[in-house]
Amino acid sequence: MAFPLLLFLLMCSYCSVVLGGNGHDSVVVPTSSFLESEAVCSTASRVISDPDRASVSLVHRYSPCAPSGGRVQPSLAERLRRNRARANYIASRASAGRMTTLAAAGGGITIPTYLDSSVDSLEYVVTVGLGTPAVEQTVLIETSTDLSWVQCQPCNSTACYPQKDPLFDPRSSSTYAPVLCDTDACRRLVVDRYNNNCTNGTGPSLCRYGMEYLDGETMAGTYSTETLTLRPGVSVKNFSFGCGFDQKGRFGKFDGLLGLGSAPESLVSQTADIYGGAFSYCLPPGSGSSGFLTLGAPSESTAGFVFTPLHPDTGIPIFYMVTLAGISVGGKQLHIPPSVFSKLMVMDSGSLITELPGKAYSALRSAFRSAMSEYPLLPPTDDGLDTCYNFTGLSNVTVPKVALTFSGGATIDLDVPSGVLLDGCLAFVGGNDTEHRPGVIGTVNQRTFEVLYDPGKGHVGFRAGAC
Repeated sequence: MAFPLLLFLLMCSYCSVVLGGNGHDSVVVPTSSFLESEAVCSTASRVISDPDRASVSLVHRYSPCAPSGGRVQPSLAERLRRNRARANYIASRASAGRMTTLAAAGGGITIPTYLDSSVDSLEYVVTVGLGTPAVEQTVLIETSTDLSWVQCQPCNSTACYPQKDPLFDPRSSSTYAPVLCDTDACRRLVVDRYNNNCTNGTGPSLCRYGMEYLDGETMAGTYSTETLTLRPGVSVKNFSFGCGFDQKGRFGKFDGLLGLGSAPESLVSQTADIYGGAFSYCLPPGSGSSGFLTLGAPSESTAGFVFTPLHPDTGIPIFYMVTLAGISVGGKQLHIPPSVFSKLMVMDSGSLITELPGKAYSALRSAFRSAMSEYPLLPPTDDGLDTCYNFTGLSNVTVPKVALTFSGGATIDLDVPSGVLLDGCLAFVGGNDTEHRPGVIGTVNQRTFEVLYDPGKGHVGFRAGAC
């Protein structure tokens, strides 16, 4: 009787591991879950209910949940091209910083060559209200940019790009005000390299801003203040933003951008007196579901979070940077020398996949391929992903868990499959270890976590299963 009982227990243990029971090393997932694009908005809006925090719904820009109605998503190759461009921007910004000036296309506007991140790479949007009465604006979120902006009337078709919603018209708002040139707010733009001189005319001299994005988009306009409504009853008075009247480029028909960096121009800094300079977001597991963007940290308990130190003194204040300390695959810690992780990692809302130090990626790839050895590998492609699988004819696939450990011991198990695989490919790449460039933690690998940025307390937190 003892032998059959032992055999039964062993079989149950095996089934539990394969089926991805809590604490085990792999998860069985349907191959249908690898699809990035979904046709239906499958879940209701998710927001944080803490009365001391301000939360808005967040969705993928190509989601059927987005106000744009789910536009056609670019190919994976194109998304990865944009990702590489952004990674190169982060590297160049880390080493060279900002540059001089150039003439904007279409006229005599001189704007700073503030090589900001690629707008094309941004994939998540929120809808807010601007003005009084509030006018809905759907804007991209960006942790590596400070200045928020929208397109404004009057602006003709040659000076503004097409967008789905009507342009914001400051003449229709009772709370709009342009920032005057001889003010501290305008002088601050000079320090942060957003300044574009002042208007010349018979009236008051107005503060102008200008910026250029990595992929060639340029914008210029009047630095202004307005009421920003995050949700009914929750608004930010005198919110400083760029009211754009001269844009060149492709912005995907979205109305503007919400800057979440750490400089004074960002939404985070402008609301620090109310929300403590902290914010968080949760990126949903697929395009058919929603997450959230929230200002403020939990007021009572941070139960469920694990924290790692935020590095403020990097000389690159626009980036939120952390230290990676280890990686595990299938519950087994990889043998990677600590010196490999000497370069910092940028927590980024605009990079698609994670770029690891070269030696760390090699160890991850080897362990992941070993765990996935029963599935045929596809040949490497030109888009930078070299561990892709052919799951044709399969209904389910067993995927090993991948965990990242950060300094201070914070360990997060990435969501399976949405945080590990992208279109059937391992969602990581390796950097060049001979180059002095930071790594990047991409959005795919952050999915379903509430990622809490709290510079005041000097840490970044992760809460699993938040959306």
